[in-house]
Amino acid sequence: MSKIAVYRKEHFNAAHRLHNPELSVEENARLYGKCNSPNYHGHNYELTVCVKGEVDTKTGYVIDTKEISRLVREEVVERFDHRNLNLDTKEFKNLNPTAENIAIVIYDLLRPKIDPKHDLKITLYETERNFVEYPA
Repeated sequence: MSKIAVYRKEHFNAAHRLHNPELSVEENARLYGKCNSPNYHGHNYELTVCVKGEVDTKTGYVIDTKEISRLVREEVVERFDHRNLNLDTKEFKNLNPTAENIAIVIYDLLRPKIDPKHDLKITLYETERNFVEYPA
């Protein structure tokens, strides 16, 4: 049987600051621009979780979208929504919260909770025009 992809879209709002403590103030400002503001800035993140696998003959599902929603709510939204990622989360205490790193962290949070026979892909929109996918 062929694999089919199931998607669930969720969202969360969070603030962050892009900053590398190993770089000078000038280098951080040049590299990250407005995203380096010491007062932080926020995004309305749109998250798409894709689970790919074969359809279960008993249920007719690859995975129940309600299950994906529950996992995202418990593992991502409750952890990151309305938080300052730099200050309020252990995941980004020492990790620059770029869209790339946020997507990898979300993947790492969800991967152990989803049957290993299924493929998992995270798409994270930081803005309408800027998004990342992991794995690529």
